Amino acid sequence: MADDPVSRLVPFGAGNAPPTPGPDRPVDLRSDTVTRPTPGMRAAIAGAEVGDDVYAEDPTVNALEAEVAALFGHEAALFAPTGSMANQIAIQLLVPPGEELLCDADAHVVTYETGAAAAIGGVSTRTWSPVGADLDPEVVAAMIRPDGYHTVPTRAVAVEQTHNRGGGGVIPLGTLRELRRVADDAGIGLHCDGARIWHAHIADGVPLTSYGELFDTLSVCLSKGLGAPVGSLVLGSTERITRARTIRKRMGGGMRQVGVLAVAGRYALRHHVQRLAEDHVRAARLADALVPFGVLANPVRTNIVPLDLSKCGFDAPGLATAARQRGVLVSVLGPRTARLVTHHDLDDADVDRAIEVLTAIFRS
Repeated sequence: MADDPVSRLVPFGAGNAPPTPGPDRPVDLRSDTVTRPTPGMRAAIAGAEVGDDVYAEDPTVNALEAEVAALFGHEAALFAPTGSMANQIAIQLLVPPGEELLCDADAHVVTYETGAAAAIGGVSTRTWSPVGADLDPEVVAAMIRPDGYHTVPTRAVAVEQTHNRGGGGVIPLGTLRELRRVADDAGIGLHCDGARIWHAHIADGVPLTSYGELFDTLSVCLSKGLGAPVGSLVLGSTERITRARTIRKRMGGGMRQVGVLAVAGRYALRHHVQRLAEDHVRAARLADALVPFGVLANPVRTNIVPLDLSKCGFDAPGLATAARQRGVLVSVLGPRTARLVTHHDLDDADVDRAIEVLTAIFRS
């Protein structure tokens, strides 16, 4: 993997092992959002130095914001309680009310954020057909609408790295650079929903600064793969992040002694980024075991194993029910679509158990 500042913060060490599972705990493959704070992270939370973040006086939050901004080569960052809020703040920074954001039809910002772009930001959205990480910048270029008589002008494009509903696919750096050129030619903004950008960084060895320099705004998540209990950040210029603080307050995101949460994110950056490679290896093992059953929706690149059940005898709810009865939890995304996600709270024995259960179900 390419050298990157995050790898030099503090080495992977003791105290960041996942909580010891109980004998009856199911193997939870629904999402990497189910991770719990490690003993070391809990100790860091207990000792956090705090202040009032609405006054910008929480030293731990301020340190986290400066640290993450520097990792991506941006001027500033703002801590937000959720990834959805971080995305919606960024969208409002780039797109005025009544104007347009372009993204793919499976993007998190239009699929899983309860219509917030329209309901809160007054932002119109238009989408291209979902292709996950295999986007074509020329398709995006052809969709951009300039200012004109009675049209809704395009003000920004959003992409997702890695792509959730695209099976954890990684958009290649070259594609993103071409998309940046398209945005520059049109004079519009470019936002990255980087909820799992850490996974892309580990999978492709792309320095975080190489991602950061391509986007006007980014949101990056500290939970999910990094295992913090809560928190995302919006990244951008100093001017934009000053505006973002007002938008966050308007959305109910003004927080007080929130260093107890920010310190978990700082701990995760020091201890949990490099270990994402373990999740990728375990996801690949799961995928390899399921290849004979013809249920993989696309190749596995990171920690998400997407399942297309259209050619087998199960629908997704049926698979989830059968797996749950045997102690394995599976995420249902649609009638014939399911998902398995590896994460910090799973070890090799959990993956072995999941393989045993799922292969037995598909053979039945």
